[in-house]
Amino acid sequence: MMQKINEILSQIKPLDEQVMNNVSEHVDQLTKPIGALGRIEEIAIQLAGITGKERPTVKKPAIVVCAGDHGIVSEGVSAYPQEVTKLMIHNFFIGRAAINVLGNQIGATVTVVDVGVNGILDHPALVKKKVKNGTNNFLTEDAMSEQEAVQAIEAGMEVAQSLIKQGHELIIIGEMGIGNTTASSALIASYTKVAVQDVVGRGTGLNADEHQHKIAIIEEALRRRNVNNASALQVLARVGGLEIAAMTGILLQAAANRMPVIVDGFISTAAALVAYELCPTIKDYLIISHQSVEPGHKAVFEYLNKKPLLSLDLRLGEGTGAALAYPLLDAATRILTEMATFADLGIEKKNEATESTV
Repeated sequence: MMQKINEILSQIKPLDEQVMNNVSEHVDQLTKPIGALGRIEEIAIQLAGITGKERPTVKKPAIVVCAGDHGIVSEGVSAYPQEVTKLMIHNFFIGRAAINVLGNQIGATVTVVDVGVNGILDHPALVKKKVKNGTNNFLTEDAMSEQEAVQAIEAGMEVAQSLIKQGHELIIIGEMGIGNTTASSALIASYTKVAVQDVVGRGTGLNADEHQHKIAIIEEALRRRNVNNASALQVLARVGGLEIAAMTGILLQAAANRMPVIVDGFISTAAALVAYELCPTIKDYLIISHQSVEPGHKAVFEYLNKKPLLSLDLRLGEGTGAALAYPLLDAATRILTEMATFADLGIEKKNEATESTV
C-alpha cells in the first residue's frame, strides 16, 4: 500500500552540506557586515542546501490550492457551512480570491486540486484527484481509511511531479476546506502531545461557547480514535483531511526532487508535520512562511524547532501567507548572484580581524 510513498521517502536526502558551506563563505564575503542581512542569509544558504546549487533560483513559482471537505463540520465546529468550499473554489477560477491577487503580484500560477470536495466540481482548469466526497465525521468513525490517506498523499505527489516537469522552481502550498482547522488541530495535538485546549483556536470566527465546544469535540474524538497508539499514517487517516494528505505528498515529492516549497499557515503546517512524522529528514527542507493567529501553530514551531518568516496576524489560508513570503526567497537568491563581494571591489578577503573596520 505504501510502495510509491516509500520509494519517494528513500529518495529524500539530507541537505547538501558542502554546497551550504560554500554559499555561507560567499555570503560572508558580500559587501556588508557579516550577518547583516540576518535571516535572508539563512534562507539563501538553506535554498542552496535544498537544491544542491550554489546559485539557486526560485523562478516560475507555482501555487497549489488543495481542496477537501470534512465530515466533522456536522458537529458544529465551524462558523461557515460546508457549501462555502465549493463557492470559494469558483472564486479561485474567476480569479477574484486573495490567492489570485497575491499570485498575480509574484507572477505565480494558481492550480486548484480537488482531492476531497463534497460534491461535483467541473472546470477546465481543475485538477481532478478526488479520493472521496470529503472525510467522514471523525468523532464517530475514522476520517478515512489508510488506503484513502495513501491515495491522497499520492495525488499530491503526482501534482508536484507535474509542476516540476513544467519547469517550476518553487511550489507554494495552500488549501481550501471548511472544517480543516479542526482536523489540523487534531493532527497537531496527536503528534506533538500538546493539550487540545492549547492547540485549538477559533478558526474562521467561532464565539467563546463554540470554541469550547470545538475543544470538547476534538478531545473526545482523539480518545475514540485511539491516536496515542497509532502510526503516523494511522493518525492522518483517523483524524486528518484529504487536502492535508495531498499537501503532505507535495512536500515529500518536492523534497525528493530537491525543490523548495513554501508552507503557508496553520493547515499547511499540519501537512508539514505529517511529512516530518513520515520522514524526519524533511525538517531541514521546511520553509514556513508565517505565524498564524491559531495557537496551535506555535506548538508546531516548537516541536519542529522552526521559525516562521513573517508574523502578520494572518488566518486566511489558500497559500496567501506563503505568497507574501515568496519575495523574501527571491531576494535571498538575488544577493548571491547580484551583490558584489569585497574582492570585486579590490579589498582583501574579509575575516574577523577586518570585520570591525567595515
